[in-house]
Amino acid sequence: MAVVDERLYPIAVLIDELKNEDIQLRLNSIRRLSTIARALGEERTRKELIPFLSENNDDDDEVLLAMAEELGVFIPYVGGVEHANILLPPLETLCTVEETCVRDKAVDSLCKIGGQMREKDLVEYFIPLVKRLAAGEWFTARVSSCGLFHIAYTSAPETLKTELRTTYSQLCQDDMPMVRRSAASNLGKFAGTVEAVHLKADIMSIFEDLTQDDQDSVRLLAVEGFAALGKLLEPQDCVAHILPVIVNFSQDKSWRVRYMVANQLYELCEAVGPEATRSDLVPAYVRLLRDNEAEVRIAAAGKVTKFCRIVNPELAIQQILPFVKELSTDSSQHVRSALASVIMGMAQDATIEQLLPIFLSLLKDEFPDVRLNIISKLDQVNEVIGIDMLSQSLLPAIVELAEDRHWRVRLAIIEYIPLLASQLGVEFFDDKLGSLCMQWLNDKVYSIRDAAANNVKRLAEEFGPEWAMQHIVPQVLEMISNPHYLYRMTILHAISLLAPVLGSELTCSRLVPVIVTASKDRVPNIKFNVAKVLQSIIPIVDQSVVEKTIRPCLLELSEDPDVDVRSFASQALQSSEQVMMSR
Repeated sequence: MAVVDERLYPIAVLIDELKNEDIQLRLNSIRRLSTIARALGEERTRKELIPFLSENNDDDDEVLLAMAEELGVFIPYVGGVEHANILLPPLETLCTVEETCVRDKAVDSLCKIGGQMREKDLVEYFIPLVKRLAAGEWFTARVSSCGLFHIAYTSAPETLKTELRTTYSQLCQDDMPMVRRSAASNLGKFAGTVEAVHLKADIMSIFEDLTQDDQDSVRLLAVEGFAALGKLLEPQDCVAHILPVIVNFSQDKSWRVRYMVANQLYELCEAVGPEATRSDLVPAYVRLLRDNEAEVRIAAAGKVTKFCRIVNPELAIQQILPFVKELSTDSSQHVRSALASVIMGMAQDATIEQLLPIFLSLLKDEFPDVRLNIISKLDQVNEVIGIDMLSQSLLPAIVELAEDRHWRVRLAIIEYIPLLASQLGVEFFDDKLGSLCMQWLNDKVYSIRDAAANNVKRLAEEFGPEWAMQHIVPQVLEMISNPHYLYRMTILHAISLLAPVLGSELTCSRLVPVIVTASKDRVPNIKFNVAKVLQSIIPIVDQSVVEKTIRPCLLELSEDPDVDVRSFASQALQSSEQVMMSR
């Protein structure tokens, strides 16, 4: 369909499209609901459009998802918050459909609407909706209800609050695992609205029920809630009720539960206090670092810096660092990779002598991602260890990555070259890495050549135009005579990137003659790229150079036999005229 201004789009057509057999037309119409509502006015939207949507809920999931999203921002179109309750029926129906993403979006929209509703309307309309869903015969309704309790609870009178807590407790013991999973994942939000007096009595008993569930998918979602609950409880209550569960979970028979504990454990340290952390959480964390499952060790290794920053530095060095050393030679490359990405964060706690062997071991790792993760943190490394101690090990790792047979590895190391340059300094860079940067401009893979051209520009910015003229520009310009036209195109791209960094004078004296010579190339692709490069440098160079050199070159290209060359040359000529007029 042609794109038409929404304000002029016929409303009758939009409403007809809601009933059309073509799903794309129905989807377009749903996405323009706000246009329909504005045209109908608030009263007709309430009396005609919303009831129509309530009935029109037997549609494709994609259409229902769009409807659920639109209704979440529909309060202004029905007359403001005093009429917000009119939006609840269609969303209530969407909360019961089978497709999870539709239900989730409907719950999200109900939360948005409920958060704006007046207190009396929440009691009259929203809380009954939550209760109906929670008592729904089909599990989908009960799953959706779990995400609404935290909105309903805050405005409920005391008698209804008791009923809502009881209902939530029943959902946590539902026969369907999907309902219990939803209750477990939303427990933290609900607990945040419950009064402190009921937190220990009701919410903690719910939490304990979920942690003893026979389904590991429920237990691991309960783990997600323990950090939120820990922040709500007093430290002594946290130690009494949550700590034993977490210590037990760190030895759970399901690796997925242990994985969740490894991800979340550091968040509990502050809640339970230093004494319980030392006596219970550190041993639990060490167990996770030595877990049989690689996935658990990956999660634990990725959190080692955060955990060590929370505990006492002496404790970290004595009890955690020895196992971090073990992980640096772990049988799983992914564990070593996770460790390499965070290891430098331990520098605040450990000494150079303790970290250097781990660091060097990871820098010599056979797996490229491990070495890349270390090199990506080189600025932290330099602060802690100093580049002199690393240069002997660092250079072979960089060279090996730069020549790796997998092009994605080569691409990744190129991204870090400017960081390396800034940390290693100009002398080390010139001696060791300069030739690599030129080598990449002739790589067989286009993505590498493109990244190399951008890398040359970033190096010129780092070390300055004078350095670039001495060490980069001569070598780059030599490559313009490469026999293969694809490599010549890369050099043209590099020249266009270097020109703004070098400035007007150097561009005119060194780059423009090379570009003009390239305009005589026999390959049309080179010639139209010359036109594009000349267009990009026109704002940089002097007007006299544009008149005497660039425009004659473009005029010649504008008469080229190739249609693409003529087109790009004409565009560049128009651009040059606009630039000259604006000066």
